[in-house]
Amino acid sequence: MSWSATVRYGSEPAPHGLAFVQDLMNTIAAGKPRTADLLADPGDAQAWLDQALAQWGQATGAPAPEVELTPHDQEELRYFRDNLRRAVGHSGNDALPPAHTAAVAMQFDGHGQVRTEPRGSGWRRVAALAMIEIFQAQQTGIWQRLKTCRNEQCGTAFFDRSRNNSGVWHDVKICGNAANLRAYRARQRAQKAS
Repeated sequence: MSWSATVRYGSEPAPHGLAFVQDLMNTIAAGKPRTADLLADPGDAQAWLDQALAQWGQATGAPAPEVELTPHDQEELRYFRDNLRRAVGHSGNDALPPAHTAAVAMQFDGHGQVRTEPRGSGWRRVAALAMIEIFQAQQTGIWQRLKTCRNEQCGTAFFDRSRNNSGVWHDVKICGNAANLRAYRARQRAQKAS
């Protein structure tokens, strides 16, 4: 089993449960040739979610929650995903997307550790799980490594594994080379024109 939305773009999954957030972000229609939006159809959205929750359970060792999506939930989940993508790409110069709230329970487990658990149903439970993973990634300092590809025609979410967190392309060979070639050709045209 793998993170199907992320793997289809040739991107390596983020560590642990943050891969769930990355996979949610990668349900978009992107790439060449264009792949389908996995949240566009209620049946496809449920199939993706069932697989992603099972994978999240394997990655975290936690029991995977069961979530049933209604057509309304599917639309709200798309809206949450799109706002999440804008928040990841937020540069500080523009307004953030509308705030989302999610219900989360915190309790001690049998070993004296505080454990978080998503609450709600449908898309709200998915959003709560994603927000828990984002919060944990912020606490460990890896949240800023989840990025979206700078290639506007791509937008794939990727986990930047570069030493200094300077990556901008989900795949340098695909998106980086194309952008660098366009920039090179533009410089060549500008030199010939002058």
